Amino acid sequence: MTHDTPEPAFVLVRPQMGENIGASARAMFNFGLSHMRVVAPRDGWPNERAVALASGAGRVLDRAGVVGTVAEAIRDCTYVFATTGRGRGLTKPIVSPERAMAQARAIHAEGGKVAVLFGPERAGLENEDVALANAIISVPVNPDFPSINLAQCVLLTAYEWRRAGVEVPPEVMELARTDFASGLEVEKLGDHFEERLEAAGFFFPETKAGHMRVSLRNMWARLALTRADVQTLHGVLRQMVRWKERG
Repeated sequence: MTHDTPEPAFVLVRPQMGENIGASARAMFNFGLSHMRVVAPRDGWPNERAVALASGAGRVLDRAGVVGTVAEAIRDCTYVFATTGRGRGLTKPIVSPERAMAQARAIHAEGGKVAVLFGPERAGLENEDVALANAIISVPVNPDFPSINLAQCVLLTAYEWRRAGVEVPPEVMELARTDFASGLEVEKLGDHFEERLEAAGFFFPETKAGHMRVSLRNMWARLALTRADVQTLHGVLRQMVRWKERG
């Protein structure tokens, strides 16, 4: 049940529905994880419904190790997290998914092996399961509705694993087959607009004209225009002049 890839083993403890096993496999594979272990699945193994719901992540199920007990599933692990949203009366560190997966990466970097336990759909992990863990992962959910679907919990944890190891920019600009406009192109657009606005009598009164021109230039710079944007706006101005001349 060993793997060469340094990643945590996600252990599904007594899962009740094949659909949730398959959806969990898909959630894991979305974020680059493939080490699944399944403890005593209610409907046996292999499970056709799990394969159907995996939807492209069948390799996770193909590699999944199926065992009879939690103790067997975590036998080769040096640190174990248990996911649960209920108080257990057990003295253990309680961490967020973000913190847990950052710790998991640190443990793997030191040569350790991490497992994450996910409980069955109806009632979650039993105290006997949680007692085998080193720490508890708790998701900050609505306290009036704390129950999370098995695959959802797997997805949240897998996302945090991925996020802890990949630099994700908080914002990017997706350019659709074009580039940002150069300073000269924006300057020429500003000139064109000022020319047309001047002809329309926009810069009035004269005492405010200078401030109005500066405000317009500031607006063009703030918009981060693409070359396609600049061409479109030039076209708008030209068409407005043609329409006026035809009238």
